[in-house]
Amino acid sequence: MTTLALARSWRPKTFPELLGQDHVVKALTHALDQGRLHHAWLFTGTRGVGKTTIARILAKALNCIGPDGQGQMTSQPCGKCAACLEIDAGRYVDYIEMDAASNRGVDEMAQLLEKASYAPSNGRYKVYMIDEVHMLTNHAFNAMLKTLEEPPEHVKFILATTDPQKIPVTILSRCLQFNLKQMPVPLIVEHLQTVLAAEKVESEIGALRVLAKAAQGSMRDALSLTDQAIAYAAGTVTQESVRNMLGTLDDAYLIQVLDALANKNGAALVAVAQEMGERSMSFSLALQDLASLIQKIASAQVVPESVLDDWPEAAEIRRLATVFTKEEAQLFYQIAITSRPDLSLAPDEQTGFSMALLRMLAFRPGSAGSGPSQSAGSVTTAAAPTTNTSKSASATPAAAKPVAANPASAKPAVSSAPAASAATPASAPKVVTSAATPAVPASASSSDRPDWHSLMRALPVRGLVQQLAHQTELQDWVDSPQGVKATVITSLPQLASADCVSRLGEALSVHYGKKVQIEVVEGAVEKTVAKIDAQVQSEKRQNAEERIAADPFVQQLEREFGAKVVSGSVRPA
Repeated sequence: MTTLALARSWRPKTFPELLGQDHVVKALTHALDQGRLHHAWLFTGTRGVGKTTIARILAKALNCIGPDGQGQMTSQPCGKCAACLEIDAGRYVDYIEMDAASNRGVDEMAQLLEKASYAPSNGRYKVYMIDEVHMLTNHAFNAMLKTLEEPPEHVKFILATTDPQKIPVTILSRCLQFNLKQMPVPLIVEHLQTVLAAEKVESEIGALRVLAKAAQGSMRDALSLTDQAIAYAAGTVTQESVRNMLGTLDDAYLIQVLDALANKNGAALVAVAQEMGERSMSFSLALQDLASLIQKIASAQVVPESVLDDWPEAAEIRRLATVFTKEEAQLFYQIAITSRPDLSLAPDEQTGFSMALLRMLAFRPGSAGSGPSQSAGSVTTAAAPTTNTSKSASATPAAAKPVAANPASAKPAVSSAPAASAATPASAPKVVTSAATPAVPASASSSDRPDWHSLMRALPVRGLVQQLAHQTELQDWVDSPQGVKATVITSLPQLASADCVSRLGEALSVHYGKKVQIEVVEGAVEKTVAKIDAQVQSEKRQNAEERIAADPFVQQLEREFGAKVVSGSVRPA
């Protein structure tokens, strides 16, 4: 004798048994108790969250007559009367479930609406439940508009869909819409514990947590996977058996990956990917689980209490949250999620997964990579190769030692060979910065006027502040122990709002280490960063046009076909 699937045998029969949809249950229960019933409801949500189940419970509540046959409409159907039993069995004549995916045409809809005009045979209401209603054609939707707006008093419509965006607004406006939530993992785990205890099947809490995550918010999927796990394990449902069944990754592998990244060990990363390939694990799911774990680490860095003690990996998450910086966690997460679509383009999934891990290692801030070059964002010192003494000084490890690449805390490295430096002043170390921290002329200790154009190009400002900086010319620069007062001229005073001027002054104050006050004066300017850039661009465009005009092929086209180069269409490369 075959048994019913868990998803069918454990389908809720009453509103209190329904899990995770309290907002829907509350609204429907109050409406039934007060007798304020709408004529059409629309339930939306992903698969397996209770749309059809709520429709059946609602149909029973509308037609329940109680065990004695004298009951009225109620929010607590008895489950013993003929109406409740027949709806549960799927043979109640006045409850019609229609699959819109296979009955999507206007003819099927017209046939259904024609029968709606007749009074119910046995029940109090005739209830039409149309599942996956978004599959109906436009003509079918148009055919039901009038009936859906003003149906007979004995007719109730229940619509269900997983894609409400495809339903016309004319239909939506005629229904009460309820959005059903996805089931959270803890709720699924708790329900699976109840189900397996009642079914007398032993299980591990870790196995149930894996099943709940694999269900992706669907209780029906969770119960179906549990059925499969029971058959696969042939005994106690263990975490190992469930992972083998699903092909998911053990968290131990992910911890190994993150430890290898923390130690900058590329060989260990490749070894983990090789071992996963030998066990035929899903690399797409591996990247998904890795992204999920990194997200928990990033959350632990910002909100430590977000890590729950009942998580099996809670201790490792707290440890790794202190190993990586917040920027590294964000970078690894971004690489993990963007690498998943690339797996289909890679020669094979293992290669794509390995490259994703190596990409995390290569782009990690401060990582030395696998080559001799320093990574972006680091500050290094190098002696000028003018004398033999300077070469030997720059060749020492201390002279080229990288310093942590934090723009807020980076300090120029000092050579550990002072004798060589003193003997040859020309070999004094130069500070080489990355593009993220552009070098700006250091004139804080001098009262001389700075190179304003170079200074404005190098300041880390953006938006309107950058536009203001590029449209100014320095008129006066007064440096005193109390601070600096700079007077600048601009021909676009509309850019010189109080906020922009204040932010430009703050950027200069940060650069010089003292307060810089800016006064903006309206006037004609001859040389600004914007004008210099425009002049350079104009010269490039003119040179490009001259080269195009002198091109033999273009000249041949002009002679033989009367072709002409469209004015302004040439752009410099």
